[in-house]
Amino acid sequence: MPQIISKMMEHCQTDEIDMAGLAELIAKDAGMAARIMEAANSSASHRNARPANLEQALGALGASMVKTMVISESVAQVFDNSSRSSGADLRSFWKHSFASAVAARMIAAKIGYPHIEEAYLAGLLHDIGRLALFAAVPGEYASGFLARDDESLCALEQRTLQITHPAAGASMIERWNLDSFLADSVLYHHEPPARLEKAHPLIRIVFLAHRFAGHGQDDPELQAAASLCGIDAADLASIHDHATEQAGKAAEDLGIDTTDDDLEPASAEQATAPPAQDNARQKLTEQVRNLVLASEAGRSFGRRQGEAALLGTVSRSARVLFNFADTAILLLNDTGYLLTGTSVGEHRKRLAEFSIPLGAGGAIAETALQRRVTFISHDGNLPGVAEEQLLRILGTECLVCLPLVSEGRCLGVFIGGAAFGQLADFRRCEGSLQAFAAQAAIALKTAASEQGEASRRIASVTEEYREASRRVAHEVNNPLSIIKNYLSVLDRKLAKQEPVSAEISILNEEIDRVGQIIGGLADLQPVSREGTAEVNRVISDVIRLFRDTGYVPASVRIMDRLQDQPFEIDSDGDTLKQIMVNLIKNAIEALPDGGEIEIGNNGLVNRDGLLYVEIWIKDTGPGISPEVMANLFSPVRSTKGEAHRGLGLSIVHGLVKKIHGLIICRSNKEGTAFEILLPVPSRTDQAIVSQSPARNSA
Repeated sequence: MPQIISKMMEHCQTDEIDMAGLAELIAKDAGMAARIMEAANSSASHRNARPANLEQALGALGASMVKTMVISESVAQVFDNSSRSSGADLRSFWKHSFASAVAARMIAAKIGYPHIEEAYLAGLLHDIGRLALFAAVPGEYASGFLARDDESLCALEQRTLQITHPAAGASMIERWNLDSFLADSVLYHHEPPARLEKAHPLIRIVFLAHRFAGHGQDDPELQAAASLCGIDAADLASIHDHATEQAGKAAEDLGIDTTDDDLEPASAEQATAPPAQDNARQKLTEQVRNLVLASEAGRSFGRRQGEAALLGTVSRSARVLFNFADTAILLLNDTGYLLTGTSVGEHRKRLAEFSIPLGAGGAIAETALQRRVTFISHDGNLPGVAEEQLLRILGTECLVCLPLVSEGRCLGVFIGGAAFGQLADFRRCEGSLQAFAAQAAIALKTAASEQGEASRRIASVTEEYREASRRVAHEVNNPLSIIKNYLSVLDRKLAKQEPVSAEISILNEEIDRVGQIIGGLADLQPVSREGTAEVNRVISDVIRLFRDTGYVPASVRIMDRLQDQPFEIDSDGDTLKQIMVNLIKNAIEALPDGGEIEIGNNGLVNRDGLLYVEIWIKDTGPGISPEVMANLFSPVRSTKGEAHRGLGLSIVHGLVKKIHGLIICRSNKEGTAFEILLPVPSRTDQAIVSQSPARNSA
């Protein structure tokens, strides 16, 4: 029924589909109910048990699939000639099917049949074969579809089509492979009562429900059908009245007029061809067209990447859907005061150089300013220069101008070229044009947003890699300097034929460290490896590296103040080594005229209930200026010359944070000190803790 489909469409056009309301509508329409059952029981949908009633079927399909089916079936009905020609004549079929469904549910409850919703569905679908035959051969079956549903109709169907509607309906339902007698109840609803005395309850229920239509309560056929189900006269009257009342109420709610004199079907021989299309179907046609245009256009636009490809898709889609001779798209520039052409279509060079100031007036500018559809032609009104130019560029007699509006903001104007004779048609389908333009505007806004986000991401990643490259270049210099100096040491020792195994071992370690630092470039951020390290050993090794290679000037003295007791930290040795190398290099560079550097540890520190090992490095240099101290751990432009990158302390800070440590700096005119708290492994030997009482750190 177009009235039901129209209401289904309203449900489906919301973002949050009302499944309960939609299910209630579907339960009133035999055609849609059959489609839902067919889809839910297809090999593509069902999983284990096949759903035997509508509620189960809807649950199996899910809201999205049901919504898609309603829309697709609406489209099929609107554009199918046989369905369109039936018009109001579906009213009689609908009334009988719905009333039979209500009656079947009541009969099932009365006789104690356990599957009440299955009985309702069987009553709703018992005449579905009539719809199937009408869809298959509308010309041959048009009169039969309008005829009264009795034995004479079955005889006519068998004679003209070699199949009856009960057999056609049962054949369709059998394809669903239900573990149910639903198909049998449809197949046997025209059988003589004597054949059904021992039949399954569902068959007898549908047989009785069908007899309510066209039979008075005293009719022998109805009485015989009632006796099959053990229904007495009082219950029969109650069921009849309730089913009739429910059908009338549903018809009123849905806007279906069932009071016409010509609603009652004639005999098979008297039935005539169906009348013309009614207003309900015209409304449905417009609803479907607008929704399909919006939905399909939006889906098509969403598949494109980039603004240029999207504009091409919009242009081609408009020409196909609306039969425009040619199109142009003008978009507002960044200032919002100028419509500029886009290079789309056959005239892309001229259109790319075309522009219209919004303040200059004219129909196209007004389309954007007023956000309304505008039709431009030479019908007595002289168009502006810009409009005349576009008429010539597109080679058409008229222009259809659609504002591209998204979230209350006009993004531009879509212009379609058309012949003068087409204008009346375009005016009639203005709603469709607006729906199309709205989808195009949404897609354009999304594309622009995605392009902007992509540009920001590319810029961010580029900056991260630039920063990572600077960090790697800085850090690689440290082991390379050590390698260079140790090669000199190696050269001297080899010349004297002294043992060099220790130097070879150090060179191998530093070469491995170069590889690790370079490998970290792909991670963009410093990566700490799993493991633990003994603080004193790492610090001693670093001091030895500087002393042995001659990196430390003679005027600078490095002294260690390490406790004899070993302390482990929750980090690998390479990370601590990298931290110490950077800090010692900075300390040496802070002493161009000589001085002292002290490195030591203060043992365990308790800070906020967590244990750390405190290490420190002090120099007797001139101190750090307040300006540098303010940005001490941030990458800055170095003041030490071209060979320095101003990254050392920012890298140290990053590495300390990576291993969940803390670092502070104290500096005055007497020198600079860095104090670092490094986390202790949770498995720290309690004996060590007890031997070295932890201090509390504020």
